[in-house]
Amino acid sequence: MLVIIGLVIVFGSVLGGYVMHHGQLAVLIQPSEFVIIGGAGLGALIAANPPAVIKATIGQLVALVKPTPFGAQAYAELLQVLYEIFQKARKDGLVGLEAHIEDPKASDIFQKYPSFLNNHHAVSLLCDTLKVLLTGAVEDHNLAEILDLDLEKHHHEAMKVPQAVSAVSDAMPGFGIVAAVLGVIITMGSIGGEAAEIGQKVAAALVGTFLGILLAYGLLSPIAAAITSRIHAENDYMLCIRTALLSFARGDAPMTAVEFARRNVEPHERPSFSELEELTRKKAA
Repeated sequence: MLVIIGLVIVFGSVLGGYVMHHGQLAVLIQPSEFVIIGGAGLGALIAANPPAVIKATIGQLVALVKPTPFGAQAYAELLQVLYEIFQKARKDGLVGLEAHIEDPKASDIFQKYPSFLNNHHAVSLLCDTLKVLLTGAVEDHNLAEILDLDLEKHHHEAMKVPQAVSAVSDAMPGFGIVAAVLGVIITMGSIGGEAAEIGQKVAAALVGTFLGILLAYGLLSPIAAAITSRIHAENDYMLCIRTALLSFARGDAPMTAVEFARRNVEPHERPSFSELEELTRKKAA
């Protein structure tokens, strides 16, 4: 929502200032310029990226209008589910977790925490790692490397989206110049006409440059930054799971493992230790 508010302020300020200088909004309505610049930007995005990145870009754009899924409530649920899972393993052994990690959607533990259960990557990271610990296929001291590799690959793939949007943003001023040059070419064809007609054509041509710069720095660049921020927030969420798993794997008590995860939360989203006790031990009791 803040993204929309920010963009409204950007465009409102630019157009409002233009009108205050007695500019005519009708002059800025040049459909051909939008076709040239918008079409070129879209074509560049499609040409430069595989279908998976384009699909992910659409998904991220839609997600920007929704509240962040990695707020304080999400972390509260995460700490609770980690504590319950680790407590279950402590009481029944890792074998007692098998039914839960093999089919998380049918697990009575995971079903209590929908924000976690709906995060496919978080569920996979937790369950797959617990499966590895259950089978004993990987020694504890190698677990950190496996988790880091998983998170690094996921983060690298996710970052392709803002990189693609940034690339189009960087190209927008150039496409604006292309549109302006085409407008000048058209103007040259009417050089013998009336001055008012030539002035209108020149103004239309300059709209292309204006649109290219505005879309680059007022729209696409902020969107790329917002997507990047959202991806970093998801990565921080995953790092909490990583920290808790490493603590659990080396034999720490469930509360200790969850405390390690809590310390990995950004301060403005982090529950206090008293709140953590309220969320875990008292709830479990």
